[in-house]
Amino acid sequence: MPEMIEVITEIAAPCAVVFDLELDVDVHAASLAGSRERAVTLNGRRALQLGDEVTFRAHHFGVPWRMSSRITAYERPRRFVDEQTSGPFTSLRHEHLFDAVTDEHTRMTDRLHITAPFGYLGAVTGRILLAPYLRRLLCQRAAHIKALAEATGTTA
Repeated sequence: MPEMIEVITEIAAPCAVVFDLELDVDVHAASLAGSRERAVTLNGRRALQLGDEVTFRAHHFGVPWRMSSRITAYERPRRFVDEQTSGPFTSLRHEHLFDAVTDEHTRMTDRLHITAPFGYLGAVTGRILLAPYLRRLLCQRAAHIKALAEATGTTA
């Protein structure tokens, strides 16, 4: 059974700035430094684009995790989607939406759809343990993006 997690963050910066920060693998890793997050791209680019694949390595629940995902939709500066190509979930789809409230104010929405492995047991674990944990990670990452975007304002 899939779980959907949504986090909405208001940011005092233009959509393009927020969009570019969200696609920077170094910013992503820095936002989750507590889990020793590392991100490696196949092409060496740090700013992801349509079709790019990135592998994340981190420690969660005291266990090393590895997940690769690909950018499957890219509409700068309004939306992009990344989807797991290999990793711990049966499926993972993360939609990133950027709405211009004004020229200098963005509403960033993260919609994460996950399906945990192991059938019914995985679904229960996903709802009770994984979904709240992933929501906290998304909120932590959003706060990091917000701080960077509002500090830079016009440049990524």
